[in-house]
Amino acid sequence: MSKLWGGRFTKPTNKLVEEYTSSIGFDQKLALQDIQGSMAHVDMLGSCDIITMEEVKQIKDGLLTIEEKVKSGEVTFSVEHEDIHMNIENLLIDEIGGVGGKLHTGRSRNDQVATDMHLYLREKTKGLIELLEAVQSSLVEQAETHVETILPGYTHLQRAQPVSFAHHLLAYFWMFERDKERLQDSLKRVNWSPLGAAALAGTPYPIDRQMTSDALGFDQPYPNSLDAVSDRDFILEFLSVSSILITHISRLSEELILWGSQEFQFIELDDAFCTGSSIMPQKKNPDVPELLRGKTGRIYGHLMGLLTLLKGLPLAYNKDMQEDKEGMFDTVETLEGALSLLAPMLTSMEVKGDQMKNAVKEDYSNATDIADYLTVKGLPFREAHEVIGKVVLYAIEHDKYLLDLTLEEYQEFSALFEGDIYEKLAPHQVVAARNSEGGTGFKQVFNQVALAKEHLS
Repeated sequence: MSKLWGGRFTKPTNKLVEEYTSSIGFDQKLALQDIQGSMAHVDMLGSCDIITMEEVKQIKDGLLTIEEKVKSGEVTFSVEHEDIHMNIENLLIDEIGGVGGKLHTGRSRNDQVATDMHLYLREKTKGLIELLEAVQSSLVEQAETHVETILPGYTHLQRAQPVSFAHHLLAYFWMFERDKERLQDSLKRVNWSPLGAAALAGTPYPIDRQMTSDALGFDQPYPNSLDAVSDRDFILEFLSVSSILITHISRLSEELILWGSQEFQFIELDDAFCTGSSIMPQKKNPDVPELLRGKTGRIYGHLMGLLTLLKGLPLAYNKDMQEDKEGMFDTVETLEGALSLLAPMLTSMEVKGDQMKNAVKEDYSNATDIADYLTVKGLPFREAHEVIGKVVLYAIEHDKYLLDLTLEEYQEFSALFEGDIYEKLAPHQVVAARNSEGGTGFKQVFNQVALAKEHLS
């Protein structure tokens, strides 16, 4: 089968080379974007009198026919035609004859593939933003219900201070808000048009790059043709943002796994998001959050792979850059799957408020409040800290919690202790007292829920 570029060659491509260098196995995902870019390009060729309007009509009709066949699954792509661009062009020539060969006037596969990826990533980034907002909505929905549900807050995975469960969930809301903002901001770099840069140096044809840029909804054409065909920063940025996003998903997943364990019993995931064991009938495994956590490595890998690929490439296009697509496609699909599962899993999650409440009664996470109590009564905080350290040690040695100690026992450590100490140590009061801006106090958390809703709206 003759190649569209075969005039220079005296023998056919080795079949192993053909199979090894072909990208159609994965870049066929860009078929619709390739046609979209070609439609804009051929309109421009006609407008600039590079081809006739009759030829424009023939080519556009042919492209529309191919587009319908692609959408209906009628098209079989060929390894012999190497990539999606040559496959579409061959299909066009088969459909309308030799005039289809005029479509490639004034462009190259180098600017064509870059254009396709810009179009693809723009569409997918906008879709991921919508999915991310659905996850945020699920977090806000649970938070609004559980402002006054109290659980132990942790540092070093040791119980530290009691917090509102809503406050804990909303920490992830704000992580995802930053992820969303990064995705939105990345669209500024995605939305540049490489089309018309041709192979690397532009073209002698009197094309109108602004026209194709506008037709495809881009903000502007690349100012430099070398940069236009060799730039993959927009993919690097997407993979970098995605790596941060999947980190946040993984951290939340880890907490869901811990909270759902027999040791914590703070939540229970819906059966629809868990699986069982082939040998242990009592098991309910949190497979979905485990896989969300596990998928993190592959996205990190795609980022490192592309960074490594690009670090030594001279300008402009090199065949190495064929390796830029599979990691991008896989990252998009990984995140689409993760976010699509995360939102309903959070919504359907059962929160065991009583179990959380019992947990904060059986620890020493209110110890800081005793130090604050003594500080308010005039004892320097450092001295109060030492006093409370001794109180906690005494309680541990006597197998008691802080609310179990008698007033007489407290007064052995400081005469400043009075009967109101028990009110100060009650978990609900401990949380409510932290009313500083951004704190876990209930008033602040209600304000935070309202602010989160405002961001979503």
